[in-house]
Amino acid sequence: MRIRTLLLAILVLAVVLFAALNWVTFTTPTALSLGLGTVHAPLGLIMLCLLAAATALFLAWVIYLQGSVLLETRRQAKELQAQRDLADKAEASRFTDLRQFMSAELTRVTQVSSETRSNLLGRLDALEQRQRAALEQTGNSLAAAIGELEDRLERRHVPPDVPRSGAPL
Repeated sequence: MRIRTLLLAILVLAVVLFAALNWVTFTTPTALSLGLGTVHAPLGLIMLCLLAAATALFLAWVIYLQGSVLLETRRQAKELQAQRDLADKAEASRFTDLRQFMSAELTRVTQVSSETRSNLLGRLDALEQRQRAALEQTGNSLAAAIGELEDRLERRHVPPDVPRSGAPL
């Protein structure tokens, strides 16, 4: 846009310079036909005024367009900011919902974990009791078997004339 402005300024300067150099010719009265009649007026000055009026109209049109674009840009920026604010609020709401969900899930997982732990500890206690009972039973069976073996060994090594313990005489 900088080049366009520079070219426009050079063009306006050239027209002004041309008009200044030929001012006498621009102001020389000439017979002009208006269709219904004839008027004596300077043709160059009339054409210069028409050029200035057209330039002023185009300049006003450009200013109007720039203003309307600026207003539209502001309106869109406000709408965009409103949409951003709405999206931020929705995102904050989603984060709050997610935080609540995560808290509820963490509570549920903790509860399930504690229930599982208590069940596991109960099973381990029952298993330990069964293992102790089985160990005690194995110990008793082993003691009984050893006692029986001792009795057999004693019976074999006892001389026949010696009464056995617990036997009637």
